[in-house]
Amino acid sequence: MLQVDRLSFQYGNHLIFKEVSFTLKEGELCAILGINGSGKSTLFKCCMGFLQPYAGEIHLKDQPLAKLKTSEIAKNVAYVPQEHPVTFPFLVREMVLMGRTTHISNFFNISDQHHLKVEEALQSLSLDHLADKPFSQLSGGQRQMVLIARAIAQETPLMLLDEPTSSLDFKNQLLIWNMLLDLKKQGKALFVCTHDPNHVLWFCDRVLVMDNQKLIADGPPEEVLGTGILKQIYGPICEMKQLSGSKMVIPNYLGNSEGEGSSS
Repeated sequence: MLQVDRLSFQYGNHLIFKEVSFTLKEGELCAILGINGSGKSTLFKCCMGFLQPYAGEIHLKDQPLAKLKTSEIAKNVAYVPQEHPVTFPFLVREMVLMGRTTHISNFFNISDQHHLKVEEALQSLSLDHLADKPFSQLSGGQRQMVLIARAIAQETPLMLLDEPTSSLDFKNQLLIWNMLLDLKKQGKALFVCTHDPNHVLWFCDRVLVMDNQKLIADGPPEEVLGTGILKQIYGPICEMKQLSGSKMVIPNYLGNSEGEGSSS
């Protein structure tokens, strides 16, 4: 679905990342992990065509991204940003309907099918009770969930989600991740930026790690996070441990507890 080959980007003379390469296939849930400022969001914007790298190539379904029209990209990739500026009080259902733009041929006579897709997307995240509320009046977490619903309604084979659960309570965090697992089962490719290594361990097939302006690891979460990578990017503040039969990343200042195994 997505091929990134030796990609490099800089703002002016400030290098953000260099020679990043990876591929993402159908039915794969892949996370990208790294500290603030490591280039994760910038990489996402390059993959969407919002920013132009100074070196390297990106292919979307074997087609050079740079040669695709915006409408062609939108038919294949849905993007959920970290935040969305509120400039006009669109209703929630109208925000989600915007995800159907590439599928609608006549905006003066939108078919029932498109409205049904909007309702399905809202119901999948239990947002139907907010459908007629202005988007601008929602909390930050509610707005984030509406943007995810919009991406679902877009019905693309690839979704890029930039910190989709950062402003959500624990219940809705789990709701979003379980929804992503359902989308993966449907064959969608999912690329998720997150700051929670436990979410990576619990839900993802694969993790990429960014640090020091480059991609330093790529592989199954348990293998990658158990190699000292956490200490490299975060320092000695946390590590992956075996707790009651499950592996978790916990702060080191909690100390050892009964039933805790050695670090992996």
